[in-house]
Amino acid sequence: MSSFGLLLILSVYLGLLFLIAHWAEKKGNTKWTNNPYVYTLSLAVYCSAWTYYGSIGVAATSGLNYLPIYVGPIIIIPAWIIILRKIIRISKVNKISSIADFISLRYGNSRFLGALVTLISIFGILPYIALQLKAIAETFHIVSKTSSQSNIFSDTTTYVAIALALFASYYGTRYVDASEKRKGIVTAVAMESILKLFFFILLGIYVTFFVFDGFEDIYAQASVLENFKEKNTIGGIPQAINWFFLCVLSLFAIFLLPRQFQMSVVENNRENHIKTAVWLFPLYLLLFNIFVYPVAWGGNILFEGKTVNPDTYSLLIPQFFNNQVVTILVFLGGFSAAISMIVVSSIGLSTMLSNNLLIPYGFLGRLQSGSQETNTKKIVQIRKVGIFLLIILSYFIYRIFVLEYNLFSIGMVSFVIIAQLAPAFFGAILWRRGSRNGAIAGMIAGFFICGYTLLVPYAIGITNFDNSFITNGLFGIELLKPFQLFGIDYLDPVPQALFWSILFNCLIYLAVSVSFKGNYRERNYAEMFVDIDKYITMHENAFIWKGTAYISDIQKVLKRFLGEERTKRALNLFSLKYNIDKNQELADARLIKFAENLLTGHIGTASAKILIASVVKEEKITLPEVLKILEESKENIIINKKLTETSRELKAITAQLKMANENLVIKDKQKDEFLDTISHELRTPITAIRAATEILHDDDEIPQEMRKQFLQNIISESDRLNRLISKILDLEKFDSGKQKIYVTRNNIYHTISETVKQLNQLIENKNIKVDIVSEKNIVKAYYDEDRIIQVLHNLLSNAIKFCPNQDGIITIFIKENEKYIEVAVADNGKGIDKNDFEAIFDKFYQSQNQNIKKPIGSGLGLAICKKIIEHHQGKIWAENALDSGAKILFTIPKYTKE
Repeated sequence: MSSFGLLLILSVYLGLLFLIAHWAEKKGNTKWTNNPYVYTLSLAVYCSAWTYYGSIGVAATSGLNYLPIYVGPIIIIPAWIIILRKIIRISKVNKISSIADFISLRYGNSRFLGALVTLISIFGILPYIALQLKAIAETFHIVSKTSSQSNIFSDTTTYVAIALALFASYYGTRYVDASEKRKGIVTAVAMESILKLFFFILLGIYVTFFVFDGFEDIYAQASVLENFKEKNTIGGIPQAINWFFLCVLSLFAIFLLPRQFQMSVVENNRENHIKTAVWLFPLYLLLFNIFVYPVAWGGNILFEGKTVNPDTYSLLIPQFFNNQVVTILVFLGGFSAAISMIVVSSIGLSTMLSNNLLIPYGFLGRLQSGSQETNTKKIVQIRKVGIFLLIILSYFIYRIFVLEYNLFSIGMVSFVIIAQLAPAFFGAILWRRGSRNGAIAGMIAGFFICGYTLLVPYAIGITNFDNSFITNGLFGIELLKPFQLFGIDYLDPVPQALFWSILFNCLIYLAVSVSFKGNYRERNYAEMFVDIDKYITMHENAFIWKGTAYISDIQKVLKRFLGEERTKRALNLFSLKYNIDKNQELADARLIKFAENLLTGHIGTASAKILIASVVKEEKITLPEVLKILEESKENIIINKKLTETSRELKAITAQLKMANENLVIKDKQKDEFLDTISHELRTPITAIRAATEILHDDDEIPQEMRKQFLQNIISESDRLNRLISKILDLEKFDSGKQKIYVTRNNIYHTISETVKQLNQLIENKNIKVDIVSEKNIVKAYYDEDRIIQVLHNLLSNAIKFCPNQDGIITIFIKENEKYIEVAVADNGKGIDKNDFEAIFDKFYQSQNQNIKKPIGSGLGLAICKKIIEHHQGKIWAENALDSGAKILFTIPKYTKE
């Protein structure tokens, strides 16, 4: 493809990224931009052009040595639930916006330490950015079949670098507060992660199943190549040790690379997103590496004996078979991998550069006297220029230095440099005694040894100077050979540089920290970092400060950076949080900490401390005082936590009491209504008995036939009255727990049949057909037969009552399984309203529904049935039959007694 056509495709692609970033910024917190999958995919910025091209090159030349770079992150990722969550919590409450701010704050807002971390990061990451530009340049020339240009104005990479610098400087500086979330960048990076993975898998499928005949075919052809076996085994103990150090190196990188800190910590919206990341990100790395081996060895097979760069096999293979579509798509995938790393790294570095170098050491005085609008413009401009210059500087590093080395070697050097932050970084969250002096001394020593064992030899390789330093050692001392320091000759250059630099870094960090006491701020932040879970909700309370400060002075400083409206809102929220009188003049330690946090995102932790210190008068605090105050703070926090929990419990109990009181009022009302209903029910038969008795008493001339009718009415109403009283007494016994059931072994089929016989006269009077449907003719169980007969009698009486006057049908179903026996009594009447399925078993049901025409009966039968079934450890419920009518079902658990 022509250079112009390829540039056009890249322009369209970059335009698409602009649109995605713009859309995401506009949408804000929608589910498409703020979800765990976008967050996890943004972490795949770890997979840069080094992953896309360099892994294939390493696999082709060194076999399995490409794996440790991915094994390290996969090993440590499960620990993210604890470690990364802790780092995110610390960063959120302190509004931290970079790894330099994180380390600087932990060691007492140290300006020098923040600057040192920034310099080490820039020194390590700029060659890495240059590596990405090298990948873009080389692959562009391969796809367009052009040669590299010595003139920067005719080099297409120049214009790509400028375009990326403009994109990153625009979307990376949308907010003056660097701790704000950049949804546009995050969403664009997530989209690029999907595309680069898709294109890489597409390449793998093409090479494995279209160029070759599957994995076995590639293995069979590759196994006959020279040194295949040696390259594709871990080897002995020396090689295993090399692997171990490379795994440790990549483990450090997943935490310490500025782009990883930016995406995993600064851009994290919710801690819960980590739960998705701990399984999805390792899966992403696994998918990315499935086809590295087939592509690498497929390239070795196809290009055996030819002088080609193995890093570019992914493009050369489809190009070899004139497959232009796959070639361009793979190129776009590599381009995505490169630009996502460039953009995110330059944003992170520019924040560190502005907040930890330029502002505290150059622009702070001007910002201190400027207005909010002027300061905002200056800070944004500093970061824009910073991003632009970092990418352009990386371009010149690519042009001057990086061309001589492959992608893998450059990437590993960057990893080793960044690893020098590890002791101070992990010590910050795990060890209280770690001090600023220890962190500084350890970093400087580690960086010096890294330079001696790795950077100087590589620089000598580029310049072609006399390499006696490498072969003979410094001053000709063999023990000082940079690649075999102190006589260790079984480690490769990168693992050796990592081992010695981290060893001295850690030892000096530990030794200096325990030998010299840090100041009170260091110990204060040590407690707050290590025990962040204790202080996360009230972290201002744990900040120790003594002196004189006026709220008005602090307010003036805040207004210069936040503006009057935002400052007022922030201070109002602070006053509400801690119940502070608005008329109070003097500021306390909590406000000092709160103000520093507000400024941190704008100008960094060190500058925030300097600005606030300029308007307050601080008094010295001894270390014993700090420890005493911290203990008191811990106790207060514990007390506050207990009080909060107690308050919540009291609120819950109050709510329960309120609900119970409401229920009591309802129950009392129901009881009144129930008593009215029962009084009415009792009065009806009594009135009928009295009327019949008076007639018989007063009139001696009543015919004999009528006299018998009146006597029959008295007997009938007396029985009705007796049944009603019995039901009321039954309910009282069940409610009070006095009622007992006596279970025996019975035949449920027989029990049902006997109950039907008792009601046979009523059934015949209405000409109702009764069917008993049973899966087995006899079903045995343990139950109180008298009580179950009472239940069945009640259910059958109701069914008879509600059956139509013609063609009435009652069906009794008996089912049995391993756990229980189920009995259902169904009729073909009008059925039950769905809203009343629960209410019909309430003994107060009829009294609550007086507007509905009440059927004959007391309304107590089903309530008693429910009590009986529940005492049998069963359940009873209602539903409507499929065709018409109602169905009442109950279960009796089966017993294992014999």
